[in-house]
Amino acid sequence: MCLGGLAMPGITATIITFNEEDRIAEAMASLACCDEIIVVDSGSTDRTLEIAAAQGARVITHAWEGYSNQKNFAAGQSRHDWILSLDADERLSMELADEIVQWKKEQNTFAAFSMPRRAFYLGRWINHSGWYPDRKLRLYDRRRCLWKGDFVHERVEVDGSVGRLGGDLLHFPYRSWDDHLARVEKYTELAAEAARLNGRRGSVLKMLVAPPVAFIKGFIVHAGFFDGWRGLAIAYMAARYVFMREFRILR
Repeated sequence: MCLGGLAMPGITATIITFNEEDRIAEAMASLACCDEIIVVDSGSTDRTLEIAAAQGARVITHAWEGYSNQKNFAAGQSRHDWILSLDADERLSMELADEIVQWKKEQNTFAAFSMPRRAFYLGRWINHSGWYPDRKLRLYDRRRCLWKGDFVHERVEVDGSVGRLGGDLLHFPYRSWDDHLARVEKYTELAAEAARLNGRRGSVLKMLVAPPVAFIKGFIVHAGFFDGWRGLAIAYMAARYVFMREFRILR
């Protein structure tokens, strides 16, 4: 596509899924600025695939290989070199979608773009607690970028410069308090496994000291108190995460 002789880059949105029937439709509905949507599913047993296909996604079933490999696989199936990587619990805000539309009309010199991510937690948008602006690199040229990280906290490695978008990526990370607890259990197990494989040994001292440090960092240093009781809950969960991770490394 061209505008006044300037080639406009096509964008493929990629979403990796597993049992996301309650969230996939809203995620896809926010992606009107993209030229293609690919959903790579790792074996959902609910209506995720049916809903995604009905909304126009190209649906591919691919056995789970870890977060980074799954996202790299999805990018490799794209018809376009520019990828917008979205999780099923995320949405583009109208401001961010409009910004991406405008970017497509302009000359680009960047290899990737980051954007602020704003989380909705237990009924309210979180503005502090270390959760905002929480910039994430999600729009990138697959020819110059690659996802890295085997277990958790995957990241995009970029060969080139990174631009900054101002519109919010909206995040709905937890369905409930119990869901948050379950995620802490899952991700601390993965983080501990990654640490052990990298040769890191557990420390009783770190297990005892790091949790209160994490709590103070979230609630005081990052002004979580401005988020009220939700800020308190976030700080508690941060401390719990650190404790459980170190405890599991020691096992």
